[in-house]
Amino acid sequence: MRVLLYVIVSLFVMGCGSAKIVQTTDVDPQTTKSSGTFTDAERIGEMMNYLASDDLKGREAGDQGIEIAARYIENYFKSYQLKPYFETYRDTLSNFKKPAYNIVGVVEGNDPDLKDEFILIGAHYDHIGTIKPQNGDYIANGANDNASGTTSVLEMARYFGTNKTNKRTLIFALFSAEEKGLLGSKHLAQKLKEQDLNLYTMLNFEMTGVPLQGKDYFVYITGYDMSNLAEVSNRYAKENLVGFLPTAKEFNLYQRSDNYPFHEEFGVPSHTFCTFDFTNFNHYHKVGDENSLMDFGHMATLVNKAIPVIESIANAPLQEIKLKE
Repeated sequence: MRVLLYVIVSLFVMGCGSAKIVQTTDVDPQTTKSSGTFTDAERIGEMMNYLASDDLKGREAGDQGIEIAARYIENYFKSYQLKPYFETYRDTLSNFKKPAYNIVGVVEGNDPDLKDEFILIGAHYDHIGTIKPQNGDYIANGANDNASGTTSVLEMARYFGTNKTNKRTLIFALFSAEEKGLLGSKHLAQKLKEQDLNLYTMLNFEMTGVPLQGKDYFVYITGYDMSNLAEVSNRYAKENLVGFLPTAKEFNLYQRSDNYPFHEEFGVPSHTFCTFDFTNFNHYHKVGDENSLMDFGHMATLVNKAIPVIESIANAPLQEIKLKE
């Protein structure tokens, strides 16, 4: 039976004096990994059109627009049965002057032993806000960077939150202040390390809004040769899902996204999944980073392909992802 869940979130958009209504439509929570159709382009588009809208003014850390995005994420987590990892979903940054928050939810593992091992799945939800106008447009909406990764992680959270199929515990973290120097992920990584979290691996999603061109793989990971994550992922995907992008190594992308603080603090496999390769999108940190250029079908396919991989990694009897010597 198809279940429709309408979540009505009333948010006041600062500066325009009107209430913003967000409606999301759920699909059957019993949809399994074998169908490969958990999410679709229409649903992805609805979420993207909200997160990268002009109303959110580019989601700069500490500004009014990102506060609206934070409430959206909190309501999303609550609707799909994620528990707050801390006392609330908000993890207040201590390394940034303005009020800024990571939003952190958790789906506890269902195995009495493996649930004490943690997998962290993350993306940053901030962008650079407003910038010098170009053709009258001054809002850097950040659709690809990184409403795309945020939406991907939220849909994965919906799957695991409603299905509860994971043996290991999954933490879903949306980071603020990535654009200020990875401040949100640095704050959370240090905090979790102080708590002696038993972190197995960190999987980050960054700029997944447009497909790669001319590649024999669907997505690449940064730090490809640092662990066997690609090999494990491709085995579970039963296809060449994850590949190596030489440019990623050349440009040191491993150190430039939110996977890196977890590598530094925990010394565990920590990687970013990405489909932006500097040739397939020309609007990085520009006002042209708009939803009109995003491929929602591609994004849905990425989520549908990633879910069974993450599920298999979470449920394997032993930790398979290993750092290479």
